[in-house]
Amino acid sequence: MKDVKERLSQLPDKPGVYIMKNSTDEIIYVGKAKSLKKRVRQYFGSYGKSGTKVRSMVSHIADFEYIIVDNEVESLILESNLIKNNHPKYNILLRDDKQYPYIKITVNEKYPRVMKTRRILKDGAKYFGPYPDIFAVNASIEAFEMLYPLRTCSLNLEKNLGKYKPCLNFYIKKCLGPCQGNVDEEKYNLMINEISDFLSNKSTKILDRLEDEMLVYSRNLEFEKAAEIRDRIKNLRELKERQVITNPMSINDKDVIGLAKGIDEVLVQIFFIRDGKIIGREHYMIDDYYNEPIDEILSSFIKQFYNAAAIIPKEILIEEDLEDKNLLEDWLSEKRKSKVNILSPKKGTKMELIKMVKKNALDMLDKYGDKYKKRAQSNILALEEISDTLSLDIKLNRIEAYDISNISGVESVGSMVVFENGEAKKSDYRKFRIKTIIGANDYGSLKEVLTRRFLRGLEEIKADSQKISSFSKFPDMIMMDGGKGQVNIAKEVLKELGVNITVIGLVKDDFHTTRGIIYNNKEYDLDLNSKGYKMIYKIQEEAHRFAINYHRSLRTRDMFKSELDDIKLIGPKRKINLLRHFKSLEKIKSASIEELKEVEGMNQKSAESLYNYFKGEKNDNKA
Repeated sequence: MKDVKERLSQLPDKPGVYIMKNSTDEIIYVGKAKSLKKRVRQYFGSYGKSGTKVRSMVSHIADFEYIIVDNEVESLILESNLIKNNHPKYNILLRDDKQYPYIKITVNEKYPRVMKTRRILKDGAKYFGPYPDIFAVNASIEAFEMLYPLRTCSLNLEKNLGKYKPCLNFYIKKCLGPCQGNVDEEKYNLMINEISDFLSNKSTKILDRLEDEMLVYSRNLEFEKAAEIRDRIKNLRELKERQVITNPMSINDKDVIGLAKGIDEVLVQIFFIRDGKIIGREHYMIDDYYNEPIDEILSSFIKQFYNAAAIIPKEILIEEDLEDKNLLEDWLSEKRKSKVNILSPKKGTKMELIKMVKKNALDMLDKYGDKYKKRAQSNILALEEISDTLSLDIKLNRIEAYDISNISGVESVGSMVVFENGEAKKSDYRKFRIKTIIGANDYGSLKEVLTRRFLRGLEEIKADSQKISSFSKFPDMIMMDGGKGQVNIAKEVLKELGVNITVIGLVKDDFHTTRGIIYNNKEYDLDLNSKGYKMIYKIQEEAHRFAINYHRSLRTRDMFKSELDDIKLIGPKRKINLLRHFKSLEKIKSASIEELKEVEGMNQKSAESLYNYFKGEKNDNKA
């Protein structure tokens, strides 16, 4: 690094965060300091020659930056955010980012909604949870939707009430359609109150209604329907047993953290105690190649875990005292808006709790550690195999895969999935609704998605932001779910933007199953039993899965769009009746005028308009 002495002399004697970078401008370490001047200088003095980890890191430092903040708490928050967004090589990193789900009732909105969330915001809504059983949460929300015709859309009804047309849910009686502006708000809120009372353990009306329905179905010998209701009741009861209304002031809320050290990894176990009851637990793996001290691992874990946590408990129990305990307590107290204590008890009930959690951590490490290590090693071999097959001179780490899909011939969507070190990094996944392309044009849609993705990344890099997002962090390889055409489109976009990234496509057999890779206009066959092929297949399947889930989310809002929207004299009611009568768009297209007239609400003119549209006279019949 040039002019290191001059750079060090210019460091301010103020609190802040320092960012170490290597020769490729990659962030390799992020740290906080009470005094940037004193702390950063240490790395280039005797401290930089101390432990294995520090020596290795210092040998790779090619540049450093710093950010000044007002106090140590701000530096801790900034450090945590930078570590989470950049995953520096020499920081202690969690391998997972799990948060239990909550049920949210948007009482801060006009005509509230009931939904699942993993984040608690200060928005005036009601939050219930956390719930360790995500299946029970999903099933319970489905039960609420079955019992109550509530809206699920995110329309702003404060400003635009009465200006919307109702969606399909209104016509199939799953929503009262408050968007039209003619729904009694008081009656609507009565339904919301029943759900809220159930989640608050104040009422069993919902369970009583379901049990009554189950008995009716059973008496009518409709046992399949009765079984469905029985399962809903079971899930709601499970939810009721596990649920705790979010109360940040509960004095019995505590998290208990224990860890178990392996050869080169650490398993951290955390138990969640709410209102005096253990409601769940979670584990996290941490790489420990440099045999970090337990207190440093605990400190890093607390910062990363609670930086994104929805709930901060009153107490956090750990096995060792921390050097930065007071700073962490100040930060957590600020997040919780009341005092948080980090305790390391040496005797009594709390000490027994830590022993219990540590025992569970040791047991899980025995079962889980080897499995994870084997999977990580298998991923490395798979990536090396792909790289060797293509004779690449780069080490594969980050791979992005793209998929374009059509929804009912009306609109296209694009999906981007990300894998790092062979594992899905779901926090970096992105969805794209195609804006500039009409119809099923995969090449055009692909070009739009890639242009938007990399143009956004270049803009963020140009802005010199310290925050590295999924856009500004470019991949080592792009994988297209297609052949030479898709690959060439990707190369064209990258060339126009001045970005140099390896692009591969997939070779399919006669049964549309991937059998190899296209790279630089050459096909490379893969052994279907090889690790490289299995990695490619896993990424491809994940791209498909993510795209399909996106389709489903769009269908809940836009599923009622179809070619019928473009036909003169075919309005919402006739459209509903046509689909109910014929069951599919294809049957409507093949129907005669007389058959169309049989549908409720259809007459001679509307039947002729619809018939002529599908017989080739579309231009004359568009509304």
